[in-house]
Amino acid sequence: MSHGPIDFIAVEFKGNKFKGEIIPALAELIANKTVRIIDLVIVMKDAKGQVEIAELKQLSPDIVAVFDPLAWEANEMIKESDAQMVGRDMENNSTAAVMLFEHLWAVKFKDAVLGANGRLLMQERIPHEVVEEALEDLALPE
Repeated sequence: MSHGPIDFIAVEFKGNKFKGEIIPALAELIANKTVRIIDLVIVMKDAKGQVEIAELKQLSPDIVAVFDPLAWEANEMIKESDAQMVGRDMENNSTAAVMLFEHLWAVKFKDAVLGANGRLLMQERIPHEVVEEALEDLALPE
């Protein structure tokens, strides 16, 4: 079976009040077969800086219900050391969703490249802030 690129991402939410506002957008990407969530872990950091890590199956049923539309696999590929690394970078009193997701949209292209005896030489994600700054620089008159 061929796989698309897989990303490890951590998205932080201030205030430890995650209510699932991002779930509809993720659910749409999954339904459209754009991405597939391979694993999902929640990292919480309290006001004193204490970090707690939880697989979704360890959380209360009402929190798990928020994530149900995502059809995540929870295969425990995200290790505790990965989650601890995220916890160190988090602000106090925040929650992070740590995810591994596969880019299904890229599978055909990857297979075509491999079928043509091609290989990936470089891949780098450009952060949103860098793109915005570059666009602003382009818009400035010389």
